[in-house]
Amino acid sequence: MMMHNNISKPPWLRVRLPATPEFAKVVKTLSGLRLNTVCVSARCPNIFECFSRKKATFMILGSSCTRNCGFCAVSKDPPETVDHNEPQKISEAVSILGLRHIVLTSVTRDDLKDGGALHFARVLNRLGRDHQEATLEVLVPDFGGRLQSIDRVLESGPHVFGHNLETVSRLYLRARPQADYRTSLQILQYVSDAAPEVPVKTGIMAGLGESDAEILQALEDIAGSGCKAVTVGQYLRPSRSSLEVRRYVPPEQFTEYEEAGIKLGLVMSCGPLIRSSYRAESLGLRRS
Repeated sequence: MMMHNNISKPPWLRVRLPATPEFAKVVKTLSGLRLNTVCVSARCPNIFECFSRKKATFMILGSSCTRNCGFCAVSKDPPETVDHNEPQKISEAVSILGLRHIVLTSVTRDDLKDGGALHFARVLNRLGRDHQEATLEVLVPDFGGRLQSIDRVLESGPHVFGHNLETVSRLYLRARPQADYRTSLQILQYVSDAAPEVPVKTGIMAGLGESDAEILQALEDIAGSGCKAVTVGQYLRPSRSSLEVRRYVPPEQFTEYEEAGIKLGLVMSCGPLIRSSYRAESLGLRRS
């Protein structure tokens, strides 16, 4: 019999919902160009703040994911045809919104031979040509562990390379059944070695059932991989079909994670509402 966790959301997770002209402009721009964002698709709690600051994380390769991670709200419908006009449309959105730090992520596309790396490259190449002063940050899936796909993305000139570990090793079978903790660590290590001039970034969530000791172990694993920056935020259940929140981590515990990571030489951003691309420009990971 399934146990239901009825712990209530604490006050520090209440989010203000500002209504600003900037928010409306971002919504209109994305809608008009038919662009996807992880902000909308993953039901990010920071969407009102970020859109009101004219910030958004573009999600390429459609809005449907081929994996079934238990924490994610992104659609699991059949994958869509790749939109070859997407590089141009994202470039246009960047111009309209005046973005100087551009973050690209994607759904996982296990149906594509290269996992979608060529499309990442096309978008990066277009943005690099059209917005030469901007910082380009990518947050990529694991591409099935294909190093050729990682190389293709790196060759397209991202200034920051991100790949999320998401959770601790013990919880992968429950939270990320089609992924592998060691594979993700190996990707961080590979990029750190292959492109030392490109800062490597990852993110993990707290509240899925891990212990504090397991998060600290994950930080040690990350530091050992050569990764430079880590975000740690509170898991929030995006839908009734998603995994339940096992605990709400208090802000002071996030401070402890941050201090532990800094001691390991990591650039840290920790807090209940921190997400991988939230205020990404503020981590100080700039183009070299």
